[in-house]
Amino acid sequence: QVQLVESGGGMVQAGESLRLSCAPSRPTLVRNVGWFRQPPGKEREIVASINWDQGTTSYADSVMDRFTISRDNARKTVFLQMNSLKPEDTAVYYCAAKGRVFSNYVYWGQGTQVTVSS
Repeated sequence: QVQLVESGGGMVQAGESLRLSCAPSRPTLVRNVGWFRQPPGKEREIVASINWDQGTTSYADSVMDRFTISRDNARKTVFLQMNSLKPEDTAVYYCAAKGRVFSNYVYWGQGTQVTVSS
């Protein structure tokens, strides 16, 4: 079992930045880490993901060139740097991880609120 501890949410104004952190309790069991978000009244969507071993990344079109996902192997932490935030980025952000056996995201963090005011 893998637990994901998130931190870094908050309230900012449009154009400002935030950095989210996600620390898997057992990173050797993790193959991919993704950040998802769920805006009020909408479905959850994937924002960015990173392969834990290779460091390859992918992004949703809506955050391309504004958000950066990265990992720090020494600190065993994945970061989501969010720049040029917009009000439409307001959502609960979740960290999730794929294990090394199945292809779906099976481990989930508790979620952290990001609110961007105009």
